[in-house]
Amino acid sequence: MEYNHKDIESRWQKFWKDNATYRTEINPDKPKYYVLDMFPYPSGAGLHVGHPLGYIASDIYSRYKRLQGFNVLHPMGYDAYGLPAEQYAIQTGQHPEVTTRQNIARYRNQLDKIGFCYDWNREIKTCDPEYYKWTQWAFMQMFNSYYDTALQKAMPIANLTARFEEHGTEGVTAARGKDTEFTAAQWNAMTEKEKSDALMNYRIAYLGNTMVNWCPKLGTVLANDEVSEGLSIRGGYPVEQKLMYQWCLRVSAYAQRLLDGLDTIDWTESLKETQRNWIGRSEGAEMRFPIAGQDIELEIFTTRADTVFGVTFMVLAPESAYVQQITTPDQKKAVEEYLDQVKHKTERERMIDKTISGVFTGAYAINPLTGKEIPVWVSDYVLAGYGTGAIMAVPAHDGRDYAFARHFNLPIIPLIEGADVSEQSFDAKSGRMINSASAELNLNGMEVKDAIAATKTFIKEKGIGKVKVNYRLRDAIFSRQRYWGEPFPVYYRDGIPSLLSEDKLPLTLPEIDKYLPTETGEPPLGRAENWQTEDGCPLELNTMPGFAGSSAYYLRYMDPHNPDALVSARANSYWQDVDLYIGGTEHATGHLIYSRFWNKFLFDLGAVCRDEPFKKLINQGMIQGRSNFVYRIKDTNTFVSAGLRSQYDTTPIHVDVNIVNNDILDLERFRNWRPEFSNAEFVLEDGRYICGWAVEKMSKSMFNVVNPDDIVEKYGADTLRLYEMFLGPLEQSKPWDTNGIDGVNRFLKKLWGLFFNGNDLAVTDGEPTRESLKSLHKLIKKVTADIEAFSYNTSVAAFMICVNELGQQKCRNRAILEQLIVILAPFAPHISEELWHTLGHDTTVCDAQWPSYDEKYLVEDTATIAVSFNGKARFNIQVPTGTSQQQLEQMALNHENSAKWLEGKTVRKIIVVPNKIVNIVLG
Repeated sequence: MEYNHKDIESRWQKFWKDNATYRTEINPDKPKYYVLDMFPYPSGAGLHVGHPLGYIASDIYSRYKRLQGFNVLHPMGYDAYGLPAEQYAIQTGQHPEVTTRQNIARYRNQLDKIGFCYDWNREIKTCDPEYYKWTQWAFMQMFNSYYDTALQKAMPIANLTARFEEHGTEGVTAARGKDTEFTAAQWNAMTEKEKSDALMNYRIAYLGNTMVNWCPKLGTVLANDEVSEGLSIRGGYPVEQKLMYQWCLRVSAYAQRLLDGLDTIDWTESLKETQRNWIGRSEGAEMRFPIAGQDIELEIFTTRADTVFGVTFMVLAPESAYVQQITTPDQKKAVEEYLDQVKHKTERERMIDKTISGVFTGAYAINPLTGKEIPVWVSDYVLAGYGTGAIMAVPAHDGRDYAFARHFNLPIIPLIEGADVSEQSFDAKSGRMINSASAELNLNGMEVKDAIAATKTFIKEKGIGKVKVNYRLRDAIFSRQRYWGEPFPVYYRDGIPSLLSEDKLPLTLPEIDKYLPTETGEPPLGRAENWQTEDGCPLELNTMPGFAGSSAYYLRYMDPHNPDALVSARANSYWQDVDLYIGGTEHATGHLIYSRFWNKFLFDLGAVCRDEPFKKLINQGMIQGRSNFVYRIKDTNTFVSAGLRSQYDTTPIHVDVNIVNNDILDLERFRNWRPEFSNAEFVLEDGRYICGWAVEKMSKSMFNVVNPDDIVEKYGADTLRLYEMFLGPLEQSKPWDTNGIDGVNRFLKKLWGLFFNGNDLAVTDGEPTRESLKSLHKLIKKVTADIEAFSYNTSVAAFMICVNELGQQKCRNRAILEQLIVILAPFAPHISEELWHTLGHDTTVCDAQWPSYDEKYLVEDTATIAVSFNGKARFNIQVPTGTSQQQLEQMALNHENSAKWLEGKTVRKIIVVPNKIVNIVLG
């Protein structure tokens, strides 16, 4: 009987579906284990072979834990809102929901073909109203909450308003945007609009002015990772920095808890460090520098309070409101030209870019310690969102300040004894202070750390500043001027934002005729008819960003059909958190920050029982494409083979890898590939056209995408699963190369051959041989350890070795082969299920028991002993394990190879290391 992957895989996929094999319910009698993949955005291109890498890895682990007796939750869904679907809708007029659901259907079909053990009864789509009802609900809770910095948790905003009525802001411990203060009398005298505006300073979900990446062509705000080199990644349109009134989430309030939580979770140190740097905790001092001749003070934050005596200029971020306020008339034109020049760069690009640029405002600040006037400049190396958007520049002891000072010929004053600043800044935070004295404060002679402490004490006592902890983490911009996103459950009465009642949720998207902004510049929802409440109040026109729906989806999987809560207390107390989360590193500072924040907020509300959502996180590497190139001779339609291209002036052109086999181009298929190549001519090598190649990201634009459907069709899903794991370590990136896939397919056929003799089942009962038991138990030990370490590539190699050994042993023993099937089942479930039932089992192999190895079968029968003379190994001998020291000495001395080393010599002593070495010392 031949191995027929098509029949086997279709049969068992139908069986699993019909029998709800992967349906998961709460079972208090079993320990839970929750395995989660980062759910995909369903693009029109479908899956390529790089996408399933992490899915296969998580599927193996899910099946393994089930075989160990765990109740495994392994769901899948779709991150269905997003810019690509809306852009496609704009181009075609087709509703984004139609194309999104078509794409989801294609993804589902592809995923099913690979044989994943997902519980599809728990499938979610972030664009389903039943799902985004709970995204809207969470937003409403954030709007109705503030963050109490003393309690370190979110609290009802009603508590704050009650306090304002009695005491004003006195004694309030709350995260806020601005340090505004008012009395109870002032609060009670405020209009409803003024109170609303004041509370926005405290709400966790709030409206505020913030700098955004604005793309006029797309008509929306873009996240940093949606912009590259001043252009939108989607479409390549210009992007500029713009101050806009936007919905935001006060993520910054949770900065310290986000930092502390990293110590409690099992993530890689590199990923934790990425988040620590993104959160960016720093301890320092906030100080005020008055502007000469104006009633304005610039507030700065510094971690080096000891360096104030070395401040020779100040720099404002281009977005700072102070720029317009302090710029002198004669510098206004130069400043405006500079602001226009830098507005197309995102903050991330400004952090990376080392180009020096800036403009003088014409204004001067007064150093509060020296009383000296110092010029105030504007430069894009200062960011508005970090600290206060203004810096005191100490060029002698900061690299970027130093470069700026040298470029614009500004003074540089060293503050540390022996510091050489002739070529570069002295950034070390050690040494004795110099040039640091005034009438009231003398730091000269102090060590840096003592000088920092002394300066903090001084500025605090003098009232010119305060000691402060600062974070780089910004609040999240939560508005998008798009159609295809979650509507805000917000309406406006007299310009005051208010929430819909919860019984009005979900607020669903209305139908509109076009997916473009209105002629007056309003977001697309401005086109909707009757987009208002029953009593005529206008509804919010913005929609939520992509990360809204992905920030709590892992919780909804626990209880996906609950109409009354995001997740019930019963479901949440059982499933608790995600035990294993697998996804890409590109989400380190986006989704993985936002979802941790979202979870901590829900924890504060008592809606979830765990403070951290993801217990263990693994980042899979990327499967890269192997691109092929043809080389066109310039100004011709003639293509020269790769080995001859140095003889011509050529241009490399990506070519579809599907018309290339082992780097040899199919000439006729190339001519038919695109119209412009129909009359192509070729300069060949030995009658063949050899393509060039390179390893690149798998992408449609590079024509190197490999569809997993094609691999499944030709080789089978089990081959695809095993091969993707065999390519290399899970966490490393590796190129896709089908040269080794035939070997994996042959392995499965060889495994099949252990069970059959022609068309007959050849499996026998009886006692297995010790040799076969040894092969099996070595495999059990190896694969168990490898799965726990996520070292799947070495597991596949171990399977190949074991099957080869069993073949050489002519092993057909049921006791051996049954356990082999169970171990293989997580990796190759279809063939394992087929063989399991062929052996007479009625239940699925998924419900078998993971075997344990027995050390007694792993003991080697023989040992290899190195025989040395005067410490130099000369040859090896094979001896039975446990041979005595005396026997070893005699065997070594009497061995035929010893004669020439013993001739004419005296044996002075013999040193024996059991089961390893016999060293004969000669005189």
